[in-house]
Amino acid sequence: MSASAFEMAAAEAVVAPKAACAPVQPVVVFDFDGVLLHGDAFHLFLRRRYMRAPWRALLVLACLPVLLVQLPVSRLAAGRLLSRIALLGVRERRFQLLTDAFAAQLVRRSHRCCRDGLRALRRHQARGERVLVVTGCESRLAQAIFRELGMADVEVLGSQWRDGRSGMRLTWHNVGTRKVQLLAQHGLSTWQIAYSDSLHDAPMLQNAGEPVLVNGTPARCKKLEKILGQPVRRVAWH
Repeated sequence: MSASAFEMAAAEAVVAPKAACAPVQPVVVFDFDGVLLHGDAFHLFLRRRYMRAPWRALLVLACLPVLLVQLPVSRLAAGRLLSRIALLGVRERRFQLLTDAFAAQLVRRSHRCCRDGLRALRRHQARGERVLVVTGCESRLAQAIFRELGMADVEVLGSQWRDGRSGMRLTWHNVGTRKVQLLAQHGLSTWQIAYSDSLHDAPMLQNAGEPVLVNGTPARCKKLEKILGQPVRRVAWH
């Protein structure tokens, strides 16, 4: 073999391993409320705010005419107004302290945590899969809950509340198709498995190789299969 031929062969031997494609890491997505947690974490947090400051209920009464107009048209708009009232006067730093304190109290009530769901999440992580919790819950609250559970490594994509003139305000409500949009912002368009308990997550389940309905009735499962046009696996978690 000539010197030049030898050099070319050596170069190919070095380049070839770099050109080999690394195995694609499987991606698994979980909804949060109703899947990993029994109940709605952010609603529980807001309810606590109203219980500790009854004067906020008086503001709700003052806004009742607006709420009565909003409710038949958009429950989402009405819920957003109630949330704004619950967080009136709360700024970023205070909000973080409140969510941390609430998360600690919530986790101490072990009946709120879905043990089967959390075990399933850990199994996926142990297999080397990328796990994301994609939720309508406010992201910092969900992250605080996972920290209290000793699971700070869980990747959370949630709703975003930011500081406003009169307190915290919603800037990204991570529900329905917005979950898919947020995943796309993180470079993900499909995933191997998706877990949810809600028909509202049909867009996220649609992009899964295996959609899983958590604690769903046969009727809900049948309805979801009709929406998705594919079979759905059901699991019962406690």
